[in-house]
Amino acid sequence: MTKNYFAMQWHITDRCDQRCKHCYIFAGEDKSYSPEFDLSTLKEIFFDFLDTCKKMDKRPSISVTGGDPLLHKDIWSLLALFKEYNVPFAILGNPFHLNENVAKQLKKLGCTTYQMSLDGLRETHDFIRKPGSFEATLNKINVLNEVGIKSAIATTVSKTNIDEIPQLVKVVVDYQAKSFGFSRYCPNEKDRDNLVSPSEYKVFLEKMWQQFIILHDKGTAFILKDHLWKLFLYEKGLFKIEDDSELIMDGCHCGISHITVLANGTVYACRRCESPIGRVPGESLYDIFFGDKMESYRNFEDFEACSQCELLRFCRGCPSVAKCATGNFYAKDPQCWK
Repeated sequence: MTKNYFAMQWHITDRCDQRCKHCYIFAGEDKSYSPEFDLSTLKEIFFDFLDTCKKMDKRPSISVTGGDPLLHKDIWSLLALFKEYNVPFAILGNPFHLNENVAKQLKKLGCTTYQMSLDGLRETHDFIRKPGSFEATLNKINVLNEVGIKSAIATTVSKTNIDEIPQLVKVVVDYQAKSFGFSRYCPNEKDRDNLVSPSEYKVFLEKMWQQFIILHDKGTAFILKDHLWKLFLYEKGLFKIEDDSELIMDGCHCGISHITVLANGTVYACRRCESPIGRVPGESLYDIFFGDKMESYRNFEDFEACSQCELLRFCRGCPSVAKCATGNFYAKDPQCWK
């Protein structure tokens, strides 16, 4: 029987060539990089993660990110360690330091997926991220495909780009990305006007659903990453609740099957909102995950709207969007139309 995975999103560096408008790393007043750990400390965290997975009887899965993880001086030694212990990993990065030789080395070390971002069509994306980023990202899709690494494109949806995403997915398919998915913008206090309304978001999901139907056989897998897809499909009769169990089956994985470690060792319940629950090294990831601070993110009965919804076990929207928009992790998802 295959064990379920326990996932760690591991930000090994804050260093990056881009200054994305929505980036949480540089959202605050302090625009400097966090100090990054050397290889010996990275190894300590890695083995702590393996020990945590063993205690939980879970298979380890790691998403290595940053910043741009390829800019960490010990990236190749770290990935070789993953290979030695047969731990699958994905890279969440950008295109600027990715080339054929880098892709071949990543594949050799066991990289399964390389995710890059496209946040609109050319003008919008380059405004949000960096001039030339749109073209560079599209051109690196084939570099990944050629070596057998899954090329994944992710989009952050906001008022700035929501009208462009249906067209963007056509571009992504034309360039033969292996998967496409999107999540919603988590605003900071100064940018809450960039949130779309519930009715706007429902219309957007309908447009995207129609695009997915048209393009479903073109070779790109469409990842229904946003948990509000569950509500959308439920209302269409395409998702049914089969039993009356109280067991959490799907939806937001915060507090259930993943954890985030930042470049300075701070552990977050979820990287999409400020949610510190511990620090490594010094505390074990196992103790952090089962500690009181993490437990405060698992109080499902506290969800103001979701706790009264029949989809509580399967959806719960995005609590991080709720927290960033309202200050309350358990507030109603600001794009939920139910």
